[in-house]
Amino acid sequence: MKIFKRQQSKNQRRQKAPPVFIPWRFGVICACVALAVLALVGRAAYIQVLEPGKLIQEGDMRSLRVKAMPSARGMISDRNGESLAVSVPVQAVWADPVQIFKNGGLEQQDRWYALADVLGLERRQLLSHIEKNKQRRFIYLQRQVSPAMAAYVGKLKLPGVGLKDESRRFYPAGEVSAHLIGVTGIDSHGLEGVERTYDGWLTGEPGRRTVRKDRYGRVVENISLKQREPGKPLILSIDQRLQAVAYRAVKQAVADYRATSATIVMVDVRTGEIMAMVNAPSYNPNNRDQLQSFRMRNRAITDAMEPGSTIKPFVVLAAMENGVADEDTIIDTGNGIMQVGGSRVRDVSKVGKANLARILQKSSNIGVSKLSLAMPVDAVLGMYSSVGLGDASGINLIGEAQGFFPDRRRWSDFERATLAFGYGISVTPIQLARAYATLGSIGINRPLSILKTEQIVPGRQIASVENTRKLLNMLEMVTGKDGSAKRAAVPGYRVGAKTGTAKKAAAGGYSDEYVAMTAGLAPISNPRIAMVVVVNEPQGDKYYGGAIAAPIFSEVMESALQILNVPPDAGTNEKLNIVHNRGNAHAGT
Repeated sequence: MKIFKRQQSKNQRRQKAPPVFIPWRFGVICACVALAVLALVGRAAYIQVLEPGKLIQEGDMRSLRVKAMPSARGMISDRNGESLAVSVPVQAVWADPVQIFKNGGLEQQDRWYALADVLGLERRQLLSHIEKNKQRRFIYLQRQVSPAMAAYVGKLKLPGVGLKDESRRFYPAGEVSAHLIGVTGIDSHGLEGVERTYDGWLTGEPGRRTVRKDRYGRVVENISLKQREPGKPLILSIDQRLQAVAYRAVKQAVADYRATSATIVMVDVRTGEIMAMVNAPSYNPNNRDQLQSFRMRNRAITDAMEPGSTIKPFVVLAAMENGVADEDTIIDTGNGIMQVGGSRVRDVSKVGKANLARILQKSSNIGVSKLSLAMPVDAVLGMYSSVGLGDASGINLIGEAQGFFPDRRRWSDFERATLAFGYGISVTPIQLARAYATLGSIGINRPLSILKTEQIVPGRQIASVENTRKLLNMLEMVTGKDGSAKRAAVPGYRVGAKTGTAKKAAAGGYSDEYVAMTAGLAPISNPRIAMVVVVNEPQGDKYYGGAIAAPIFSEVMESALQILNVPPDAGTNEKLNIVHNRGNAHAGT
């Protein structure tokens, strides 16, 4: 029995080992390997075929570099080709703080101090600025530095400091044309005036050069090159010679009369082109320290005012157009005081019985009030609107004001009377210039233009030629020896003008400040220039338009006619006969 058990245990020890190859395990392993291969192939296919962009982008971010090539801004010139705004090449100084601290940081302080000094920066402020941005790869240290300064910066050879090409706007005319031309910002985009309004036209398309660099910054491949397109030039309608004459006059007026401001707008009546537009005080656009809001405002288009007596010719024209009166109509202005409702309308001087020419010549408030009261109020407002008052002038400069035109259902007689001598409405100097240009074009109203026009812009006939010509002859009488605008006369030329003096509106009524104005045309035989002169808040005893604005009008108009070679026309036509009472006073307004 023992022998059997021993034999049995021996046989058990000799049993076969299990097979090494197990088919199901092999199948599982093969399946896993196949799935892994398929996953890798699928992933590779997805990356390479379906969505390669991300990896390409990652690679390009490490090797591609794009260098901008800034384009020059378009030049602005006057009608004769005189440069008013040009772009000059300058450079910007930039820094890479990471690179700076990688190469020793700010240890060489003498060279960093030299950099701060040439850039006009505080030494410690410059170093602190770099310290605060030590993790950044690009910061500006100074923009628009001159070529000489840029050359000095390059010679310092500071690690991590470089130069970048830029352009800077330069204005040869300086403060003379500053309000009209405007100014650009640090990035060469217009902020004011023509620069802002026509920014899209003046701004060019910058070029781009794309290259591939290796890890050492060496160019290994030129990828693409987009040529830069310079900005388009702009030719304005103004004549810089007239601009200079007008600016000198307004600047002198502000000094002489201690006025808050003064403005002149000059228009070519044949085309509607602005020949000059100036304001004082002005600013130098090449000096950014003078960019203050009160200096930068173009008052010719932004400041609305009550036009005073300069509006009276249009009341007379409305009366003739509506059949209320003609050149022979006699109006009795009485003793110079007229009761209208609970208020009074007064004349500066007694006119008595007078025709329309005399009414304008002596600037009778009562005379034009009676004309206004004899017409529907819509006839007067309609004439004002027809000549361009209360409407955009057409020059399209950003910031132009529309003025104020009342819209009432019911008008009192006194409101209708004051409407005739320029109270109750407000207009801008450029709107008033457009209205007188309409008279100069013999009743054709056309939009004004700040750009030089190749062809005459068609306009709209708003009054008959006959009545407009009669009105022009009446305006000529206003500059005669007995007229309220006699100081606006120009020797050798027939000039028609109208002065105006208006109190400035204030909260609850009117202040003690005045606006003195003169608007007119020359030469009357064949009108060429319409001009408006405004002196705002003159100080002292003189504040009437005839005493302050009229002499300025005469001086500038005379220079303009001579510069434009307009032949004298004095004595080319007989003056209208004036019917008036003997013994009347002749004090002007």
